[in-house]
Amino acid sequence: MTNVFTDRLWSKVEPIWTAYLEHPFVKGLGDGTLDKEKFKHWLKQDYVYLIEYSRLFALGSAKAEDLETMTTFAGLLHGTLHMEMDLHRQYAAKFNITPEDLEKTYPAATTTAYTSYMLNVSQRGGIENVVASVLACAWSYNYIGKELAKIPGALEHEFYGDWVTTYSSEEFTALANDCIQLMNKMADDMPERDLAVLEDIVVKTSLYEYMFWDMAENKEEWPIKL
Repeated sequence: MTNVFTDRLWSKVEPIWTAYLEHPFVKGLGDGTLDKEKFKHWLKQDYVYLIEYSRLFALGSAKAEDLETMTTFAGLLHGTLHMEMDLHRQYAAKFNITPEDLEKTYPAATTTAYTSYMLNVSQRGGIENVVASVLACAWSYNYIGKELAKIPGALEHEFYGDWVTTYSSEEFTALANDCIQLMNKMADDMPERDLAVLEDIVVKTSLYEYMFWDMAENKEEWPIKL
């Protein structure tokens, strides 16, 4: 496709997403050198993040004005609750972490800020705000997964291979493409003022994604430990 809104978004987020690939946490996933305690921290934080992320898909389905869009959001919700969260539960089992332990994880400062931002702009705006809020996560993880899959041995790594396989898979690519197509559908014939708002949401969530990698790398929680 040419001259679509996500082409414009890509030109804005490409430098940010390229920086993901140079982040030590992401590089460690690709070459298998990532410290398992850092991965464990990401795992628990991303699990509670995905719970809030799922609320966004449910909100999108509720705000949908046609059955097709409602069905798409329902499919995205199902894919997140099952395919993506199942991966987290499988990894958690390797650390002897139960699903109940995952759900009791206290969200770190970045996790709280990121999910609160997405929920806030999604509740304040129309369904187009919901789509813009969820886009960076799904699209960038697929982007990262596909790039890491090019690294020799990344897909076969005994511990992180499943991560790379999941996010580079046809199933997750389809989920990301659904988000991309929804964004273009919502942006069609929208005035520039509104497009600028959506662009800002996607850029901000992309920056939050980088902060989330930082949070995992540094095992961040809150500045003052209670």
